[in-house]
Amino acid sequence: MSTDTFPAGRPADRLRDGDTAVDPAPSAAARKAGGVAGWIDDRTGSAKGVNYLLRKVFPDHWSFMLGEIAMYSLIICLISGALLTLWFVPSAGHTIYDGSYVPLRGQQMSEAYASTLDISFDVRGGLIVRQIHHWAALMFIVGLTVHMFRVFFTGAFRKPRELNWVIGTVLALLAAIEGFAGYSLPDDLLSGTGIRAMEGFVQTAPVIGSYLAYGIFGGPFPGEAIIPRLYSAHVLLIPAILVGLFTAHIVLVAVQKHTQFPGPGRTNDNVVGYRVMPVYAAKAGGFFFIVFGVIALISALFTINPIWAYGPYDPSPVTAGSQPDWYMGAYDGALRLLPGWLEFSFLGFTMSLNIALGALVLLPLVYTVVGVYPFVERWVTGDDREHHLLDRPRNNPTRTGIGMAGIVAYSVFMFAAGNDIMAIKLGLSINDITWAFRIGLFVLPPLTFWVTKRICLSLQRRDRDLALHSRESGRIIRGADGSFHERHDALSDHDRWILVQHEPVEPLQLTPDVDENGVARPAARKDRLRAKLSHFYFKDAVNPVTPAELAAAHHDGHHAEAIEAPFDYEGIEGTSDHGPAAGGDGADTDAGRSEASERGIGSASRLRE
Repeated sequence: MSTDTFPAGRPADRLRDGDTAVDPAPSAAARKAGGVAGWIDDRTGSAKGVNYLLRKVFPDHWSFMLGEIAMYSLIICLISGALLTLWFVPSAGHTIYDGSYVPLRGQQMSEAYASTLDISFDVRGGLIVRQIHHWAALMFIVGLTVHMFRVFFTGAFRKPRELNWVIGTVLALLAAIEGFAGYSLPDDLLSGTGIRAMEGFVQTAPVIGSYLAYGIFGGPFPGEAIIPRLYSAHVLLIPAILVGLFTAHIVLVAVQKHTQFPGPGRTNDNVVGYRVMPVYAAKAGGFFFIVFGVIALISALFTINPIWAYGPYDPSPVTAGSQPDWYMGAYDGALRLLPGWLEFSFLGFTMSLNIALGALVLLPLVYTVVGVYPFVERWVTGDDREHHLLDRPRNNPTRTGIGMAGIVAYSVFMFAAGNDIMAIKLGLSINDITWAFRIGLFVLPPLTFWVTKRICLSLQRRDRDLALHSRESGRIIRGADGSFHERHDALSDHDRWILVQHEPVEPLQLTPDVDENGVARPAARKDRLRAKLSHFYFKDAVNPVTPAELAAAHHDGHHAEAIEAPFDYEGIEGTSDHGPAAGGDGADTDAGRSEASERGIGSASRLRE
């Protein structure tokens, strides 16, 4: 009997073994699309750039969606805003309302307010579009702010992304200004009060304040020029700048290597994730519709800015209790906390610094400090390397503490804007509440910094102990000699990498005040300042476990002195293990030979070898 075997199917099929498979011809539709693409590429040369973008790899982590939320919300704002411009009348001219809202029928009001009422009650779907526009604007600023938090706390702003951080800071500032211009357009009682406050703020600019206010309003307040001017800025000028900066931001993200969180196989030289086509594009497209759906659902269920309840703007009513949106509330709160004695006369001019500092100086000052921070940290730390791996916030306690202190300071200002509401609702003295916020402004941020830094250092020490001794199992084992010790569960390579991948740091050393010839160095004072700031950043640093320390932790007590060898990233030799009776403090007896000892795992630099 023959033992030869034949492939399934007809015997003649063997004659085609080794033939090259022929791909099916493209369909007629694909040929037409290819022809159009070729025609465009012949005239623009865009194929290379499009191919690069479509093959771009993006890491897969939920925190990266925060920036996408901001981008999608901006797109929704642009689309809904374009629809609203079809019916909105940007005019302060007077008219008599005769629309569908009966309580205001016959009232005299501006054309801007009347057209906003018409959009809300007479244009089919107008109210939901208004709601979507307002909620999307708030979502845009929230998404942008939280995205900046993620970038700051993970150190994603470091070289080579300083320029992108500055662009993001300018975007955040323009978003706040755009929001103010937007909710000032309807000319209702609330927005009119805000415009009146803005006019007062401008007047507090030393010397030129009254001239600035006169020029902005085109004459005495309120005039008829401010609404058309705000409309031009809100619809044309600021959106054009926002779209341009957003495009530059996205282009820089595409050109530069994308940041990623640390993990096995992830280095400064690669990106682990999905290409734009087809996976990432499909996920991003689906996420856009999720964002749009959530904003539409919120807009349908929750009313925001009900201008019909406020009525048209009239400077005579006292509008106590009016509050700006949250992103402008901090600056209103600063006005309420500044003391009155900051107003004084100088050379015949009244200097109203009790208003100017909070209204005109604080807003650009906040974004200036935020924008220059990457350059300050780079100078203090002396770190001029490129970084494509993100920091865990706990591994940079000082930066994390500074960020939390800034958030708390901003929150104090924001809540201070409601001191009058708190006094009414809680039955407390508004003066006592104001003084509580004033004291909190100087006490809470430093306290937050100290607590945050202590928490980060504690987490670092826990990570260090976990890397050295693995997880405590709670199981007690008795040795042959009668000794007892706890069994530890070994960590996986992935878990250990996360704990030890960050680089060790130490404060910069103070350089001598004179050179080798005894001549005073011109930069000595600057170096002393830099050394002090570096000491402030790194004096309590808890550095990652080295291979030598890890190897020593898995040997008996006679080799424990190797734990004291700092920054020994070459590791030490040795493969002997504890027996159950070896004793040794902190000895791991879960596995025989330590994987870290065999493979030299103990630091990011060693793991990459």
